[in-house]
Amino acid sequence: MADSNTLPVNGATNGETAPIMRSDNDRFELISGPLINLKNMHYESTPMWHGSVLIVTKPGQDQPQLHLRQQAPLSSDGQHQSPTNRTIEGLKLYQDLHKAFWRFSLDVPVESYEASWEYEIPGLFNVSGEQVNSPWTFVVPAEDQSMRIMFHSCNGFSVGTDMEAWKGPNLWHDVLRVHGEKPFHVMVGGGDQIYNDGIRVDGPLKAWTAIHNPHKRRTHDFNEKMRAECDEYYYANYVRWYNTEPFRAANGRIPQVNIWDDHDIIDGFGSYTDHFMKCAVFRGIGASHCSPKSTFTTDAPQTMHAVNGTSGVDPRQLENTFVLEGQPEDDSWIIGKRPGPYVEERSRSLYMRFGKRIAFVGLDARTERTRHQVNYEDTYDLIFQRLQQEIAAADGDIKHLIVLLGVPIAYPRLAWLENILTSPIIAPIRLLNKRFGLAGGLFNEFDGQVDLLDDLDDHYTARQHKRERKILIERLQELARANSVRVTVLGGDVHLAAIGRFYSHPKLNLAGENDHRYIVNVISSAITNKPPPKAVANLLARRNKIHHLGRTCDETLMPMFDKQPGGLEKSATWNKVTMPSRNYACLTEVVAPAANGTAGEVESAKLERLPKDGHAPLHKGEVGAGTTHSAADGFTCNSSMYGGLDVAIRVEIDPQDMKGTTEGYGFSIPPLAATAEPPSSRHSLRSRISRHDVRHDAVQDEAAGQAAGRPSTAH
Repeated sequence: MADSNTLPVNGATNGETAPIMRSDNDRFELISGPLINLKNMHYESTPMWHGSVLIVTKPGQDQPQLHLRQQAPLSSDGQHQSPTNRTIEGLKLYQDLHKAFWRFSLDVPVESYEASWEYEIPGLFNVSGEQVNSPWTFVVPAEDQSMRIMFHSCNGFSVGTDMEAWKGPNLWHDVLRVHGEKPFHVMVGGGDQIYNDGIRVDGPLKAWTAIHNPHKRRTHDFNEKMRAECDEYYYANYVRWYNTEPFRAANGRIPQVNIWDDHDIIDGFGSYTDHFMKCAVFRGIGASHCSPKSTFTTDAPQTMHAVNGTSGVDPRQLENTFVLEGQPEDDSWIIGKRPGPYVEERSRSLYMRFGKRIAFVGLDARTERTRHQVNYEDTYDLIFQRLQQEIAAADGDIKHLIVLLGVPIAYPRLAWLENILTSPIIAPIRLLNKRFGLAGGLFNEFDGQVDLLDDLDDHYTARQHKRERKILIERLQELARANSVRVTVLGGDVHLAAIGRFYSHPKLNLAGENDHRYIVNVISSAITNKPPPKAVANLLARRNKIHHLGRTCDETLMPMFDKQPGGLEKSATWNKVTMPSRNYACLTEVVAPAANGTAGEVESAKLERLPKDGHAPLHKGEVGAGTTHSAADGFTCNSSMYGGLDVAIRVEIDPQDMKGTTEGYGFSIPPLAATAEPPSSRHSLRSRISRHDVRHDAVQDEAAGQAAGRPSTAH
């Protein structure tokens, strides 16, 4: 299928003019790219895969072209089929005096077989004058196939990281190795694809950060000069990082889907105190990541308040600049109804199909975030309306829903630490910090609060987010129950690996395959940033209690890490639930082999005897989780959990190993059969779970708060 940007090589269709063919002498100076992006898949009438390729070049050059061809597969009779060739014209998205952004829209048919596509962009030369190696290839799943998913987060380094100890983005070598064994169809970025925190250390916000008077810092202007300097810093940092190998190689070969998180802007964005988040500088750098047309500055009042969902136009920002307008929105967007509290733009969450039986939704949990909310209620309504609409339209094809969140949602409670850090005992230390610099590393440079608080406030398990978290999980569980769709959550941010799970209280006697409350949270982080110390991972493991999400649902981390990676001690030998080492995740649908021309039978995941709690395996897919599980290598996919998902966490062994060698840990997630929960279970369970059980965690957290000098809040 062709559109105005996708035309056959040998001529035009539908009366359109054939594209101009470039000569061998045409040269395009490449600044960055290519980056291949997945936009969506559609299965109405002719199944289609939709994506795009982005490059950044020097400005003022001719329109580049992309040549696309399907690598010839073997037909059933062993003869080569004729490859499909296309030439796609680049569409200029943006240009100023220093750079131009070009997009090539790719729309390719989904075949009855898994298809490998090859593309090249003739005439590309690096700024240094070297010719760019091409072509690049990507893989589209077959019509009856779901996508193989690679998930990562925290793909960068925090300020102050010892770069001698942590040698670059090495794990991308292992990603490409696994991709070579069995191709990934999509790689999902869970936020912090880049770390921009250096903008306050050696960038244009250095002088502002150094202002000691909080009032002067809050009231500081964000004028056009500062905006331009911040834009240039962010742009240069993106180019530097996205040109770093082997990350750059993966970007051109594995179609990507990304959401953003705080470090994509600056550490803690959205989770500082409200009066500080509303300061001009924070509003300015938040807005600069959204609209390429015109963004917030204090010397252009029309940009300081959103009109029709976006900031007003400042003519100075458009001098010698081209911005493409009038383009239809991709149908993958779920756009919020109103701007965020600190960003003059509407949120943009994502929905798309990941092949035949997997749907995906990625929440924009940063645009609307404050210290007391993650997303607006009406944004959740839009997301769930879209999900129900898409699941119904798929007519039973969708069996799995992958939900992408920036931070984990099934994770050990840290309320006791929040209580300590917000208790009266911190106040005199803060005063001494302001006057004499005592405990300088404990407090952040922005609002003067304890530095760790913005990270804690970011968590769904933070006390101010608990109600919102509970409602979100219960809505996902009800969506799963109503549609027999298994929900799995991806989350990163915390710089270690873990597997959290929600599940029905054991007294309900629901097997995992019948339990619509069984939602796994695959926690994979970081693929590049350094992990926390062993002591932190071990402390989290000790906090791995059985928590109650209401009266019918429990949650806890799953024992997963049966041995230390490569024999190198990363955490205590008794710690089986948190792994402080760089890592990434692989998710693959398990397809039953054909039997007599028909699909094989789905094997039950039910255990002969259900466990008493989530510290033990909840179904057969969790039995033997770890290095000996068949899913551990990330590509074999022969667990017999037919219709389910094989999950692997690939964990770095040695950060000094430039090859990024990993150890794999695996388990399986069963598909969701019809729930067997009796209708009266919600009421009858109340008499079987004591009030003491339900309040156990709250009592523990309250005791920790009182020990820290915080007044009691029990009621």
